[in-house]
Amino acid sequence: MAVLEIKGICYAYEKGRTVLQNVNTEFEAGKMYAILGPSGSGKTTLLSLIGGLDTPQKGEILFDGENITQCGLVAHRRNHVSLIFQSYNLIDYMTPIENVALTAKKDALPMLLRLGLTAGEAKRNVMKLSGGQRQRVAIARALASDTPVILADEPTGNLDEDTAGEIAGILKESAHELDKCVIVVTHSNKLAEKADVVLYLKRGSLHMA
Repeated sequence: MAVLEIKGICYAYEKGRTVLQNVNTEFEAGKMYAILGPSGSGKTTLLSLIGGLDTPQKGEILFDGENITQCGLVAHRRNHVSLIFQSYNLIDYMTPIENVALTAKKDALPMLLRLGLTAGEAKRNVMKLSGGQRQRVAIARALASDTPVILADEPTGNLDEDTAGEIAGILKESAHELDKCVIVVTHSNKLAEKADVVLYLKRGSLHMA
């Protein structure tokens, strides 16, 4: 059974440019999905709608068969989804350990070490870390949560190729071993190769790649 369903989603920007037109698809637990598409095609917009950060102008998004507006978007974001943002969205006066501890049910340090930070780096203020290191903290925060869905917007965009491959493997492992539904928006074909299902968004429509 699908953990997430998108039914007839439509979305247009204020100037009238339609980016999503009658989008329909399903996402299952235990799988990693990659959504590819050219810049400006609406990939991030679609991810924001799935994450309850915005609402579609038409159509509905269901979590376990219930429209996410029925449970409330705040509750959906808190209980159902964890987001990995391109801009990190970390608490800038906290350390990596403190940022991850906001969502983690277990010790935050092992997850940060697994993602390539040292014990010393995990205790520094996040603003003293490089962009790639902050990206790893953002990924660790999402992976450490108990939410069944992980949404990632270009999660390897600030990482070198080797590290990006490792992160992609960890995201896929989270899907397969922890039974999470992982949905990644990316320009990276290498990251998409790790996915179980690849979708392509172009001219407002979502298709199997």
